[in-house]
Amino acid sequence: MNPVFKNLDKIEFPVTYMCTGRCRHCSLGDKIGTPGSIDPEAAERVIKRISSAYDIKTVMAFGGEPLLFPETVFRIFSAAAEAGIEKRVIITNGYFSNDPEIIENTARNLVESGCNRILLSADAFHRERIPLDRVMIFAKSVLKLLPGGIKVHPAWISGRGADNPYDAETSRIVSEFESMGIAASKGNIIFPEGNAEKYLSEYFDPAKAYVNPYIENPEDIRTVSVDPDGSLFGQNIYQTDVLEILDSYEV
Repeated sequence: MNPVFKNLDKIEFPVTYMCTGRCRHCSLGDKIGTPGSIDPEAAERVIKRISSAYDIKTVMAFGGEPLLFPETVFRIFSAAAEAGIEKRVIITNGYFSNDPEIIENTARNLVESGCNRILLSADAFHRERIPLDRVMIFAKSVLKLLPGGIKVHPAWISGRGADNPYDAETSRIVSEFESMGIAASKGNIIFPEGNAEKYLSEYFDPAKAYVNPYIENPEDIRTVSVDPDGSLFGQNIYQTDVLEILDSYEV
């Protein structure tokens, strides 16, 4: 086993960079809208292979908007459940269709596939692009099926109660979900990357050195994240077995 991965316990799939929003805070920037998604069979194989060699505790799907490719998401969580992985998490903005029946069916199939934690991206930034009434249909459907398994997962400039218009509006939106019985996670503090750097620069201190909180320690990698095109650590899961990629990785 490559010692760099001695503490590896999480597999992530940014399922697609396609999205129903073009939010001004999005760290993906110009990547958003790139066509395509991870191949479901390849994602299943990654889960099976890595979990056979490492003690994986979490599988996460996000994007873009992962539920634009619902069947792929369902297969990811089914494979994770079959592998005995405890936490099976999706981050979604909840807007992937305008049809209430499709929204409700997708929510049901998501839970039945094995997803047991839904983090719903809802805040002032998403509200600018995404109709909250469609999101509410999804949220209420999940709440019936998985009580306690869904949380609103907002993005903040500074945090709840902060004195800026974005955080004030996000606080109001979070309160709306809380009144429905959906609690809030601590969410994320926005950092200057991608769209955030371009459109929200007034909220960042130019003299401060910001650090992307999602960058892994290259000598102690705890999360494997496979890009929608299969890229991983300069190689590709479509050409090389994922365990070979991990074994050959060098700092």
